[in-house]
Amino acid sequence: MHGTVCFRYSVCSQLSSLFLLGFNRTVTLDSRLLTCFPLNGVSNFVDMASSVSAQANPAPVAALQRGIVKMVLSGCAIIVRGQPRGGPPPERQINLSNIRTGALARRAPQSQPDQKDTPDEPFAFQAREFLRKMLIGKEVCFTVEVKTALGREYGMVYLGRDTTGENIAESLVNEGLATVRREGIRGNNPDQARLCDLEDQAKASKKGMWTEGGGTNTVRDLKYIIENPRNFVDSMHQKPVNAVIEHVRDGSVVRALLLPDYYLVTVMLSGVKCPTFKREADGTESPEPFAAEAKFFTESRLLQRDVQIILESCPNQVILGTVLHPNGNITELLLKEGFARCVDWSMAVYTQGAEKLRAGEKSAKERKVRIWKDYVAPTANMDQKDRQFVAKVMQVVNADAVVVKLNSGEYKTIHLSSIRPPRIEGEEKNKDKDKRFRPIYDIPYMFEAREFMRKKIIGKKVNVTVDYIRAATSSSETSTIPAFAERTCATVTIGGINIAEALVSKGFATVIRYRQDDDQRSSHYDELLAAEARAIKNGKGLHSKKEVPIHRVADISGETQKAKQFLPFLQRAGRSEAVVEYVFSGSRLKLYMPKETCLITFLLAGIECPRGSRNMPGGMQVAEPFSDEAMAFTKELVLQREVEVEVESMDKAGNFIGWLHIEGVNLSVALVENALSKVHFTAERSSYYKTLVSGEEASRLRKDKIWANYEEKKVEEVVHVMEEKERTANYRAVYVTEITDTMHFYTQDVETGTQLENLMETMRAEIAAQPPVEGSYAARRGDYCIANFSADGEWYRARVEKVQSPAKVHVFYIDYGNREIVPSTRLAVIPPAFSTRALAAQATEYAFAYIQVPQDEDARADVVDSLVRDIQNTQCLLNVEHSGVTCPHVTLQFADSKDDVGLSLVKEGMVMVDVRKEKHLQKMVTEYLNGQESAKTARLNIWRYGDFRDDDADEFGYKLKK
Repeated sequence: MHGTVCFRYSVCSQLSSLFLLGFNRTVTLDSRLLTCFPLNGVSNFVDMASSVSAQANPAPVAALQRGIVKMVLSGCAIIVRGQPRGGPPPERQINLSNIRTGALARRAPQSQPDQKDTPDEPFAFQAREFLRKMLIGKEVCFTVEVKTALGREYGMVYLGRDTTGENIAESLVNEGLATVRREGIRGNNPDQARLCDLEDQAKASKKGMWTEGGGTNTVRDLKYIIENPRNFVDSMHQKPVNAVIEHVRDGSVVRALLLPDYYLVTVMLSGVKCPTFKREADGTESPEPFAAEAKFFTESRLLQRDVQIILESCPNQVILGTVLHPNGNITELLLKEGFARCVDWSMAVYTQGAEKLRAGEKSAKERKVRIWKDYVAPTANMDQKDRQFVAKVMQVVNADAVVVKLNSGEYKTIHLSSIRPPRIEGEEKNKDKDKRFRPIYDIPYMFEAREFMRKKIIGKKVNVTVDYIRAATSSSETSTIPAFAERTCATVTIGGINIAEALVSKGFATVIRYRQDDDQRSSHYDELLAAEARAIKNGKGLHSKKEVPIHRVADISGETQKAKQFLPFLQRAGRSEAVVEYVFSGSRLKLYMPKETCLITFLLAGIECPRGSRNMPGGMQVAEPFSDEAMAFTKELVLQREVEVEVESMDKAGNFIGWLHIEGVNLSVALVENALSKVHFTAERSSYYKTLVSGEEASRLRKDKIWANYEEKKVEEVVHVMEEKERTANYRAVYVTEITDTMHFYTQDVETGTQLENLMETMRAEIAAQPPVEGSYAARRGDYCIANFSADGEWYRARVEKVQSPAKVHVFYIDYGNREIVPSTRLAVIPPAFSTRALAAQATEYAFAYIQVPQDEDARADVVDSLVRDIQNTQCLLNVEHSGVTCPHVTLQFADSKDDVGLSLVKEGMVMVDVRKEKHLQKMVTEYLNGQESAKTARLNIWRYGDFRDDDADEFGYKLKK
């Protein structure tokens, strides 16, 4: 090689029991022995003789020395290293004697823009490649024949442990890749003479550089700069590219020559970071702990090896990729051996599976190797039973915290690891200071996040894996960090679903970003980041560009006037759906009414529950015995559950009084049966009185809880035997106005029909005299208005159910029961004289008693068509049989024949019977079952193929009761 090859050495060490790519040995070293070894004057070189004289004189005796080829600098210069024994391996450069090869390309210094890049000389790269493929990682032996005054060493190199191996210089000359230095040839030197003979033979055979044409086609077109790295990486489509690693900067950054186009690129390994070498002010480099070892680990496996590189991303002009060698993936090996840590920002682009990287890092942490030698796991001091357990979710505090009940009965607050719930920041936080701030409704997407979690996990058992304990923080006047108590942060799963990941994927929470050395994070952190990326891409929730949802929830707790206006509506509604937002005591709750979008305070009727402690004008009132137990019982049973309430009345403070049902359980009855409440005299007029008295009597006999000290009075008691209630047949005339697709129907009372007709005539006359201004009405959900019906162009009273847009407003015609989507231009304010105060809404919703509604759409449509033909817009007789979840269940009779409409459907084989258990209804149930048997015998409609109820599948969509 012409000239001097400059090469900077970084001393590294081999580590114990590691698999070298192409070099497999077990060694041990002490990091205290790391030093910098210069190019010349190398001491302690394995199996090497002592240093040669500094003068440029031939060595009197050419001692045989051995080493491992680390790098091929050119066709006539190599770097050899020793075996690391108790320290880093020493290195030295050996130049091949008596031959010359072409100079490799060299890039001009960046600091000297006037200089140009030097290209390859012909066959220079081919000579380098010939040696690289032959020698890298192989053991060689060599003799040093000459050592110059500058310390450069020249000698003969043989492949293998002795001189019987292949002579490297002879091989190069024989292939026509090197020329022989003929000046000063000594006739008595057989080595030089043999080289000359080989050169003559190569010339005669026209090998290598002796071929015709001069070898201009062997000069590489090296590309040092890529104009648009991002487009370049994208053009590779994340497919493996053949490459040679030309330089290792540190354990996770390499310089690679991409083939066959000769791009020289710096690649940072995706997903990891190794300790680096910091450049000091004086220009020297100081390695971070284990930086040298990490570099040697990568060097010994990849330097000048043939590899494949997957170029994965290019953020901020930095190319990220994965280097694959036939013997393994260096990224995963670095992590497993404790030379690197995972990096969140580039983990997302790693194409080989981020879980492999996390698993490798976890393994190194558990073994406490290298950079993790002082690592302490966040949950290291916790028992296994405290790290992983199953618990029942009792309350969803907000979008990132739940209260769970352990098997021991203890309650514990669990925060979801590594996520942040929706929050208000900046100017939005200071808006409406005078308004009472309610985070669950006023913070965008907080309500949706809470509801998502509530519906998923409330009252259910979940698996909890504690990830870390966040220490308590205290606030100060100078600090902006709020005070927090100690928090247990965990991953909560149900049915294999990570609740935090589900929240983030819906856009209801964001992922917390950590410092790189902060290991207090979710054990599924990568999945959370991936879920957030999907949510951002799809514009979900917090990442949506649409207007944020607004929840206008009216809190009428304690608002007596508002409660009075609301009371009649709730009383007429029968059972209404609600969600228990808060439990004040065993019998006092706060409810959210979804349909009415309001909050109410609700008191359980018919019972007297022990009172808890509370502040009174005269001081603190002491809690009554078992008040805490009663509240805990109510919380566990109904808190944040979907319930049904029947409102009977209200007290003078604006609190509603009534009955609360959850999954068929009356909460008042449950408290009495569990000896946590007494029956109040007001329950006597209720249909639940008998059940309440029976439950109280059983508790009293057990002398349980509040009855523990009860002594029965010895008085003669008159036992009132209540006869079983009989079914009452009180049919009244109604007019069927609408039949829905779910087989519910709406009716008007015939008695009030004249009043409705008069009101309609008067209202339309007034509207004709003073037509409303088109577009002046702004529709709002829940408002009463008048709507212009599209079928006849007449005005009717209506209620706004949904405002999809100004052009699509969903309205419900309150006097007829039908629905329509109309533009807001066909709506107007209802005149006060024609409001529901003047005449209540005339359409009442009912459902058929004793029959099951088919779940199959086609079967149900057939029944609805039959009903429309038979009873819609006709007068019938109606009798209420029993209450239902959403509306009363009734029987209908044709006005002329008095035949039962529902029974007719059963006899025609169009529906099945819903068997009720109440004793007073058994006569009607029997009649319906007999009708069903006759239809089955005649094989009508659904029975045409016989009795299908024993089949696994029901083509008519019935939910069969086993």
